Amino acid sequence: MNVNEQYLVDVIGFNAVERSMLASIFALAARRDPGFVQYDPASTVSGSAGIYLVDAENREAMSEFKMLSRRANLPAVMIGSGVDSLGFPLLPRPIQWARLLQALEETVTTAAGSGAARQRDDEDGTLPLGHTLSASSAGRSGTPHSGGFEGAAAHKRAAGDTVLVVDDNASVRMFMKAKLAPFQFEVDFAETGEEAVGLTGQREYACVFLDVVLPGIDGYQVCKLIKANKHAIKKTAVVMLTSRSSPFDKLRGSLAGCDEYLTKPLDEDRLLEVIAKFLPSSRKRERSGAVKK
Repeated sequence: MNVNEQYLVDVIGFNAVERSMLASIFALAARRDPGFVQYDPASTVSGSAGIYLVDAENREAMSEFKMLSRRANLPAVMIGSGVDSLGFPLLPRPIQWARLLQALEETVTTAAGSGAARQRDDEDGTLPLGHTLSASSAGRSGTPHSGGFEGAAAHKRAAGDTVLVVDDNASVRMFMKAKLAPFQFEVDFAETGEEAVGLTGQREYACVFLDVVLPGIDGYQVCKLIKANKHAIKKTAVVMLTSRSSPFDKLRGSLAGCDEYLTKPLDEDRLLEVIAKFLPSSRKRERSGAVKK
């Protein structure tokens, strides 16, 4: 696995619902390269914020951002409409997972590529608002992951970071491979229900993305067989992927024991939301929360 560079994101403003969504986004974004982790001054052990995410429609948030920018003039991504973004990228509401991740990555890439101009500004003793610091001085964390491909794969399997995609359509398998790849999951593929049952009996998966219409036994029956494994009930989430969207079909999925039901064509934001929901770390938080209640 390649070195995973991470940036700490200082989130300024936003309501409780949006902050909850952003927490899920950053749980997933931490797996990317570069990765993005939400910065919390109270709990962050080392490193400093490397990029700002700002509610541009909130006056208090903008005032706080301008004050912080005087201390550390870092790159930023703004959220809002019809407001002055101060020259930074501006994304509209509602917040879209894919667009936000893309904007964060593009912003830090631009920051890292502006070294020559930045160095001239530093030599002059100036760093005007809107210019960005280098990736290293912008607060990137200092503990990247490293290791060989075999060691990384073994570690991910041990940590429950393996995903199974079950679909007889090659286009769907390629789409899922492309969407899962940036988050560094170990991904297995199956084309039939029988093959899927065999794999889930041999290996532990964090999530199984399961087509309903398959050669041989269908996805509903596969889901029942997976969930019949008491260990899998706690460890493995089953997400149905199907073009069948009727209430009856969704009920059949629920009765089979599936955890989520996604209809084709897949909405990328919804897919990322589901992936984040069933990360091993997220499921542990849900179980610990349930125990406390």
